Amino acid sequence: MKPQQRRDPSQDDVCRVYRLGLVDYLEAWVLQRQLVEARAAGRVADTLLLLEHPPTFTLGATGDEGHLLAPREELARQGITVHRVDRGGDITYHGPGQLVGYPVLDIGGRRGGPIRYLRDLEQVLRLALGALGVSAECLRHHTGVWVGREKIAAIGIKVSARGITSHGFALNVNPDLDRFRQIIPCGLHDKGVTSLAMVLERKLAIDTVAEHVVVAFGQVFARHMVEMGSMLMSS
Repeated sequence: MKPQQRRDPSQDDVCRVYRLGLVDYLEAWVLQRQLVEARAAGRVADTLLLLEHPPTFTLGATGDEGHLLAPREELARQGITVHRVDRGGDITYHGPGQLVGYPVLDIGGRRGGPIRYLRDLEQVLRLALGALGVSAECLRHHTGVWVGREKIAAIGIKVSARGITSHGFALNVNPDLDRFRQIIPCGLHDKGVTSLAMVLERKLAIDTVAEHVVVAFGQVFARHMVEMGSMLMSS
């Protein structure tokens, strides 16, 4: 699986945007690792991947296996995969109707390091949600974006030794929220999960939400967002 070969923009403030549609989790993870290597070598510009996943549970590097409430055999029968990955954070769900964003950015020279980067991702999502008429906030000591006491967007990141980011955010647009009953989301026993469809009482298209996320991303990270369409991926 390799990124499509293109002549990359040379401006330091460019961020390429690829909208990939529905992509298997492991396939997207391999693609991220390839992009991280290419970004560190200066072969590509900063990149934002926007996509959806088939039903998948992922645990962060130190995530608690006990927060997966359903037997893996039963999940397999339901067509749900489970992966432990190299991001921060605990367990979360990915599935259709959820906008997933994987920024591959060089933040090595950026003040504030990974903590500021994480806070900036939260701000991107708050701005995008605000543009859609949803007042969202961040809770002290709890990563992510919230509407009241319910999480609407989860964030889990990795920053390489060379300052290149991977993994990212998952914004609940109109996913099957019942899937979250099979886990303790992010390891939080006393918090709920919501979606844009629940808050607005209507469904929004993923592409509509993605438009607002791209605009907000450019504002927060001071990047010129360049739409690249689909990225060709091959095994």
